[in-house]
Amino acid sequence: MVSRVGTILVVEDDPGIARNLSLLLAGEGYAVEAADRQRTAIVALQERDCDLALVDLALPDGSGYAVCTAAKQAGVPVIFLTASADELSVVTGLELGAEDYVVKPFRPLELLSRIKAVLRRSGRADAVVQIGPLRIDLVRGVVHRSGVEVFLTAMEYKLLLVFADNRGAVLTRERLLREIWDSGGEYITDNTLTVYIKRLRDKVEDDPQDPQIIKTVRGLGYRLGE
Repeated sequence: MVSRVGTILVVEDDPGIARNLSLLLAGEGYAVEAADRQRTAIVALQERDCDLALVDLALPDGSGYAVCTAAKQAGVPVIFLTASADELSVVTGLELGAEDYVVKPFRPLELLSRIKAVLRRSGRADAVVQIGPLRIDLVRGVVHRSGVEVFLTAMEYKLLLVFADNRGAVLTRERLLREIWDSGGEYITDNTLTVYIKRLRDKVEDDPQDPQIIKTVRGLGYRLGE
């Protein structure tokens, strides 16, 4: 697993969503703190050591924006998790310093991937990831295969991290395109994705014609390992 065990503050006033989020995160090994009000969330950020805050925008006693501001003051990264999908809400959340903005209803595996990516970028994840013969040094951005350094382009490295964040899950081409676009800010076409996957396999697989690390799941997409 990429992320070390950490504590995630779930700021959500819907008991059902809060419960399901807590179960999802606990299943990944995270400790969970819960708050259903703006006030209790801000107190939790001040009194507890949190690694990440998942924040709903609409809270009974105020706005998630105030929680985001308090989290940034406490040095805690924020992902907004809200039903508010309008452009103004998204832009406002990001301008306040949120690392990501996820709209409900959300895909559980995609949310976990985004959590891992934010924890990694904020330095709150393990420094090294081991995937079979691959060793990814997240601090230095260096990849070794069986002890030999592998030189990846920036986009190849980002693509490998997307697979690492979703180890064992099937990733559709649409999902990969969306993830790379979000992290890289570059225009990636379906044909370009095919090229990047081929180049990445050429560099990390012992036999690119029979890939064991980045596998094709026929009719569905790709999967990292078993």
